[in-house]
Amino acid sequence: MILFDGVCNLCNAFVRFVIARDPAGRFQFGALQSPAARRLLDAIDSGGLWPDGIVLVEDGRALDPVGGGAADCAAAALPWPLAHAFVAVPRPLRDWIYSVVARRRYRWFGRQAVCMVPTPALAARFIEGTSAGTQSPR
Repeated sequence: MILFDGVCNLCNAFVRFVIARDPAGRFQFGALQSPAARRLLDAIDSGGLWPDGIVLVEDGRALDPVGGGAADCAAAALPWPLAHAFVAVPRPLRDWIYSVVARRRYRWFGRQAVCMVPTPALAARFIEGTSAGTQSPR
């Protein structure tokens, strides 16, 4: 499960990128602004943090978005398994880079007034309550 900021243009681009490279439909998605995502994060071990960008959820726990995402790329077609090399970057550095981008993502990439609306063909891959009209909490 990939939870993402549904109003962030960068996060939405990331979701579209994953969908295009996941024809088997391994991943499901949910906007962080949705009640369904909030319930999921409340039920898992998220370290007490409320994420504001991308969070990967697997086996009932929140994963490091950069390291976990790189690990998931290992199962994709070339050249994406090469992204697994990012796991070798020390976690403090990965976290710092992620936080710099996360803090500036609206300024650099923009934002929408409402969350991304999945197409009817993709709706089954999104958890309930993550579609049209979900407002940004900011």
